[in-house]
Amino acid sequence: MELIHKLVHQDLTSLEGRCFERKAARAIIMRGDDILLLYTQRYNDYSFPGGGVEWHEDLYTGLCRELAEETGATNVQIIRELGYIEEFRPYHKPDYDLIRMLSYYYICSIDEQLGETQLEEYEITNGMSAVWINLNKAILHNRQVMMNQEPSMGFSIERETLILELIASEQRS
Repeated sequence: MELIHKLVHQDLTSLEGRCFERKAARAIIMRGDDILLLYTQRYNDYSFPGGGVEWHEDLYTGLCRELAEETGATNVQIIRELGYIEEFRPYHKPDYDLIRMLSYYYICSIDEQLGETQLEEYEITNGMSAVWINLNKAILHNRQVMMNQEPSMGFSIERETLILELIASEQRS
């Protein structure tokens, strides 16, 4: 899969040291001009459904599990690979200095109806919900949050907005 972009968090002074690697699979699901995203109240941002792949899962299995949990999506079909983002951030757990996050993005289709979600406690506490939103509105919203440097802003907004803008530019082509 092709590398789309490499992000290095501003607080990192070096990519040397004990590095924890995490893989995530994320879905891009469009219906006309609308895209299925997760809105998180705590961070006031839109992000892609999907997430960390467990050690015993391949990327597709992890993607299907995460989509079912976060959106209730069923019958996930990968249409094509978009690419991946490599991201380095500080890691605040013992035994590691930084985390290398690899986020793999797939353009997918799902069944029309979304089922019941199975959100984790922290996702419920953070106010996460699956929403269909106009692609350009989601980009505008995330860009506004980044421009205002809202105190609640999470680390992932730059990565997710970059992919949203890539999708929008592909649609214009």
